[in-house]
Amino acid sequence: MKLAAQHSGLSVSTVSHHLRCLEDALGCHLLDHAKRPMALTVQGTLLLPYVEAAIAILDSGTIAVFSDQITETRNLRLGLIEDFDSEVAPLLARQLAASLPKCQFSHYTRPSHEVIDLIRRRELDIGVAAQPSFEVEGVNEYPLLRDPFVLAVPADSDLVAEDYVEGRSALPLIRYSQRQLIGARIETQLRRMKLSPPNRFEFESNQSVLGLVAEGQGWAITTPTNYYRALRFQSRLKLLPFPGRGFSRYISVYTSPGYGSGVVDLVVTTLRLQIQSMVIDPTTDKMPWLKAGFHLFPAAKAIEEF
Repeated sequence: MKLAAQHSGLSVSTVSHHLRCLEDALGCHLLDHAKRPMALTVQGTLLLPYVEAAIAILDSGTIAVFSDQITETRNLRLGLIEDFDSEVAPLLARQLAASLPKCQFSHYTRPSHEVIDLIRRRELDIGVAAQPSFEVEGVNEYPLLRDPFVLAVPADSDLVAEDYVEGRSALPLIRYSQRQLIGARIETQLRRMKLSPPNRFEFESNQSVLGLVAEGQGWAITTPTNYYRALRFQSRLKLLPFPGRGFSRYISVYTSPGYGSGVVDLVVTTLRLQIQSMVIDPTTDKMPWLKAGFHLFPAAKAIEEF
């Protein structure tokens, strides 16, 4: 009841009153009030999908009213992965605020799998996340960035990439957590190559992974975007191309079906400009060999084509 009240902006007593009115109108209990916490009854379980569908239709109708008038947009719930949280996100927020003067913004930073899940549950309107290994249903996807995997090694290292991958370095592999999409993607590739480096260090934090590499404590498989985020460590890091057949992750913009196309286009266009100028250009200027793989997708094409 408290969560429903917070979400709707009503008091707990008002939410309770509306629930009783709905139950009276239907002539049955939708919640078992005797249980703590309360649980749906059989009738409540049957009704819930229809209620969710009805709310989704009403939301789409509300959005449609203002779909061609982005300056009239009232709400935007935006979720971004941490990769863009420090530099891109604040500038994006300022530019959107200027373009959407009547809009109330809610900004969230979440791992990719949570961003996608929140979009599917309609708790976010627009999200930026790494593409998962499975097909995402019930959302719209706009391809954004190809982010190739590379090796991050100490800047003073004179070894080649094959030495690290094939175990000829005394340094351990510093892993990303396998509970994250990036960590799971890397482990899948290592298994395909029949490689199994000892699992000594595993972190959820990109700063921890690349910080240890910068201190000469290990090496990592990462991406240029994650290297860009580690500004304080860049002078003590060196990137090497992944040996053999390379692999990449793909970052996309995901939206709830029916969300205003004008706002989506604004967000996608703004992100593309910012990522190109703030992330891709500075990184490829330092390492021109990255230009072939580290780039934005053509705006008009779907990610399945790549």
